[in-house]
Amino acid sequence: MASTVWKGHLTFGLVSLPVRLYSAARAETVSFNQLHKTDNSRIKMVMYCQLEDKPITRSDIVKGYDYEKDKYVVVEEEEVKKVAPRTAKAMEILEFVKASDVDPIFFESSYYLAPEEAGEKPYALLFEALRQTGHVGVAKIAMHNREHIVILRPGERGILLHTMYYRDEIRQVEEFRTNKSLVKDKELELATTLVTSLAAPFEPEKYHDEYRANLMSLIEAKKQGKATVEAPAPVHMAPVVDILEALKMSLAEVRKPPLRAVSAAGSGQAAEAQHGPRKRARKTSTG
Repeated sequence: MASTVWKGHLTFGLVSLPVRLYSAARAETVSFNQLHKTDNSRIKMVMYCQLEDKPITRSDIVKGYDYEKDKYVVVEEEEVKKVAPRTAKAMEILEFVKASDVDPIFFESSYYLAPEEAGEKPYALLFEALRQTGHVGVAKIAMHNREHIVILRPGERGILLHTMYYRDEIRQVEEFRTNKSLVKDKELELATTLVTSLAAPFEPEKYHDEYRANLMSLIEAKKQGKATVEAPAPVHMAPVVDILEALKMSLAEVRKPPLRAVSAAGSGQAAEAQHGPRKRARKTSTG
């Protein structure tokens, strides 16, 4: 069972149910330890007091907020707990909005929202109501020393919770815009045809982190004392000069039959040319 990251009550209207949150995803990467270059011994990070010029232990550390250069307000852990809002224990759905109205740029982290035994019926009721209406719940929850705005949406097997960035956390970049007047009708027609030709169902299992796989292959080769092999260099792409011509060539590539099918057809034709057409076996009747 995954570890619980938050436990409390979910409320919508006058309905309240006990729930808990589990982390739904995490980034996977190859992690390295830091070693001393001369003898490969593990490096230990030491917490050091600059004023007393000596190492200290974790129990000697407190939280400090710098309000001016080299000036801090010390805040104790118990004081942090006292100012936690009620959303630290109760998550209230504030409103329901259409799922299509939520821009994915606001999504931060994903969690599974699971009911405790006593809350299974109202949980199932909320899940089905969200699924049938196409709405998602907007709620607030306090965890990890901050209050989050969250989205509750129906997944395949239960309710998923996504913490959201606040509006002022989304960077507004003036240079980020699109000049649609540059697009010509014929180019757009070919581009949409190309998009349609490459359309496929989303299957996340098809995609893999090649960088991580290459790193693990490198590590395995070094463990066994083998020579390491470099990844192939990226293919150099010439800059696009004629967009219309590039789109036509792209469509021609997409429409080519698979290589295996061509090879199989070609080998069959070659055999027919060499030995003549195969004769069908004649059925013999009995009786």
